[in-house]
Amino acid sequence: MAKLQNQKIKILYVMRAFLERSDEKHPLTVVDLITELGRYGIQAERKSIYADIETLRTFGMDIILRKDAPAGYYLGKRDFELAELKLLVDTVQASKFITVKKSDELIQKLEGLASHYEARQLQRQVYVANRIKTMNESIYYNVDKIHTAISENVKIRFQYFEWAVPKEMRLRKNGAFYCISPWVLTWDDENYYLLGFDEEADIVKHYRVDKMLNIEMTKEPRLGREHFDNFDTAVFSKKIFGMFGGEEQDVKIRFENRFVGVVVDRFGKDITIRPMDAEHFDIRVRVVVSHPFFGWLSGLGAGVKILSPESVAAEYRQFLDEILEQYRGT
Repeated sequence: MAKLQNQKIKILYVMRAFLERSDEKHPLTVVDLITELGRYGIQAERKSIYADIETLRTFGMDIILRKDAPAGYYLGKRDFELAELKLLVDTVQASKFITVKKSDELIQKLEGLASHYEARQLQRQVYVANRIKTMNESIYYNVDKIHTAISENVKIRFQYFEWAVPKEMRLRKNGAFYCISPWVLTWDDENYYLLGFDEEADIVKHYRVDKMLNIEMTKEPRLGREHFDNFDTAVFSKKIFGMFGGEEQDVKIRFENRFVGVVVDRFGKDITIRPMDAEHFDIRVRVVVSHPFFGWLSGLGAGVKILSPESVAAEYRQFLDEILEQYRGT
């Protein structure tokens, strides 16, 4: 009976052989396939192998016959091209929010989408300067829980932590649970953030997903839809720096021409750039005025100047003065 059962699933073993052991440089001959089936106690004739190949082609597998050396059959088109898998592996490896353990697990699964031979090209390290992987293993599942809550239109409750000296995790609000209506997951500065509506405070708030603990879905329907009906993640990302809160304002800024690439990278190609003279251009952009915004400006040095409003320029001067004050008289 076991032998008969093996014969019934013979074509599945043939399919797996093409998925795992074949590519353009490593085609399989009919003899190779007969030998592979023999490992599972399945006897096969050449004629049945040809029939299986035609059945798999009818099923939709792109099995190609290569007539020049090395001759044989191989799986051509796959769900993911090798270049696409390399890109995905690089992204997982370089991503700060995915732990080392979860990175290894995901990459192993991605390798399963290529032949054994091509998978060796995916076993590589992406080195990023000063890369720090998150220590919160649960973030991978946090994202999934939040997506589920959004799709089921319910609130979530969770605990939220922060780092305290000396390098200790400390629960905020003395461990009390936050209750939030989740609406958007966004990516900023290599971190996942949840944007949601806080009914108690009656405002939209954001939370670092890797700092969320013990997420639970409630049975209460979400609130705050009106705040997200016309929400555009791309526009939001251009306005806010480092996910820090602050007042949203229209700011006019002058840059030296050498920073045009920096401006386009930050605000997108649709930003209006107005040349002022041979060396400078102006932009007007709506941003959330915050210390990370000022930090971004100060990183460009004297080649950038806030023109208006004066209140923002004055706040920027105060920001710089407070930094300089620490170094006066030292």
